[in-house]
Amino acid sequence: MIHPMTSSRRLPIFPLPLVLFPRATQALHIFEPRYRQLLSDCLAGSGEFGIICRTPEVAEREIAPGTAGCIARIESTQSLPDGRSNIVVTGDGRFTLDAFVDDAAPYHVARVTPFEDHAEPGLEAAPVAQRLRELFVRVGRAARSLQDDSTALPDLPESPAELSFAIAHFIDLDLADKQRLLRSRSPRERLQQLDEVLAPIVESIELRARVHARAKGNGHGAHG
Repeated sequence: MIHPMTSSRRLPIFPLPLVLFPRATQALHIFEPRYRQLLSDCLAGSGEFGIICRTPEVAEREIAPGTAGCIARIESTQSLPDGRSNIVVTGDGRFTLDAFVDDAAPYHVARVTPFEDHAEPGLEAAPVAQRLRELFVRVGRAARSLQDDSTALPDLPESPAELSFAIAHFIDLDLADKQRLLRSRSPRERLQQLDEVLAPIVESIELRARVHARAKGNGHGAHG
C-alpha cells in the first residue's frame, strides 16, 4: 500500500538514470563512497531514500524542482568484501522535489513533498484497465515465445492505479515516458498512455512469434 503523506520532508536522494515505480522492485549496485554512506545511514534509520531520474546531460544538483521521484524502501542487502553492496529496493510513495538542501552528509539531501493520485471513480478506469491487461498478456506471451522463454508472466494487481505502474515497470519504455507516468496523478490517464504503447505493436509481435515458431519447426516434422 502507498502510505498517505501530505507534508514535506527531508529525504536522502540517489539520482539515477532510471525511474522507480511504486511497488516495483529494483536491484542496485552501490559502489561510490558517498552512496555507501547513504546505504549505511538508511539501514541505521528509516531504511528508505528517494530515487530521482537523472539523464546524463543534467547535473545532479540541477535536477529541476517539481521533478517526480519515488521512495525506495530497502528490502535486502548483500555486502561485498571491498565495501561495495548489492541491494534490492521496492518503490513506495511518490514525491516531487522541492529543493536540494545543504547537509553534512556526503550524498544529496532534499526537501520533498509526497503526492498521491487524484480521486477517480473506479468505473472510469475499468474498461481501459481490462483492455490493457489483455494486451499485456498477448504481448508478453509473444515476447516470451520469441525468446524461447517458458517463464510464466508476472501476476498483475487488480487496482487500476497499481496495474498501470506494474505494466509500466515490465514493458520497454524510454525514460521520458516513464517519468511522465510517474508524475501522472490519474490512473486512467496512465492506463491510456500504456494502451497507446501496446495496442499498435500487439499484432506485429504476435505475427513475429508465429513466424518464429514455424521456423523452429522446420525440418523437425515426421519422416516417412
